[in-house]
Amino acid sequence: MKHDLNVVLILVLLFLAAQIIGLVIVKNYLKELLPYGIQRPELKEETSFIPIFLMIVFATIIAIIMSHFSAIRLWKLWFFLSVAFTLLIAFSTFISELMALTLAIIFAALKVAKPNVIIHNFTELFIYGGLAAIFVPILNIMSILILLIIISIYDMIAVWKTKHMIKLAKFQSKLKIFAGLLIPYGKNKMAILGGGDIGFPLLFSGTILKVYGFTDALITSLFASLALFTLLVFASKKKFYPAMPFISIGCFVGYLLVILF
Repeated sequence: MKHDLNVVLILVLLFLAAQIIGLVIVKNYLKELLPYGIQRPELKEETSFIPIFLMIVFATIIAIIMSHFSAIRLWKLWFFLSVAFTLLIAFSTFISELMALTLAIIFAALKVAKPNVIIHNFTELFIYGGLAAIFVPILNIMSILILLIIISIYDMIAVWKTKHMIKLAKFQSKLKIFAGLLIPYGKNKMAILGGGDIGFPLLFSGTILKVYGFTDALITSLFASLALFTLLVFASKKKFYPAMPFISIGCFVGYLLVILF
């Protein structure tokens, strides 16, 4: 088992909570405009996976450069702006735009300047819903299926071949500014789940929500969570694994059940 069972259960439950909260946020923005006139990229649903993947590659290259040169201040600024932007969108689902902006700035500042486990994981529950609200409306089933396959292959290369994703994770963990869920336990032990491993299955479930409805989207999220739990149970300690191939399989199984039943 990758971590202690109680830690695994907490990590999976937080993952599932992020999926459910994200679906609520996505459902809201399928009918409402984004706050403060924020505009989505003008992309065709059929081919949107291409520019989205290119954005991810570009962002990863920038992150690698910053980690290589230990550009800590620049990293913190980039992280703050990204967190504040996505939290603004997410919080605006539940409260007024002005209050959402205020809280987004406060939580983003605390996350960067005074990082702690509670603030960190609380904000992670909302961040990916904000991202999904931007991209789900410009995706369709085929494009998100292709995107998950590409991301899964990329994840395997990044973890098992080039290992640059491992280096990035260690760099972020060292700064205590990490994109993803983070649970410290025991003596100097830490369970982490990268932000992409939360965000991409939410994009998938969000697209299911758009096409089929909330219940069907929830089914895919449950199977993604089950796939994550299976990975963490059978994974070995002190080894790094690309989570996306396993989570993607869970997403695909959930989708298969949706279209069959």
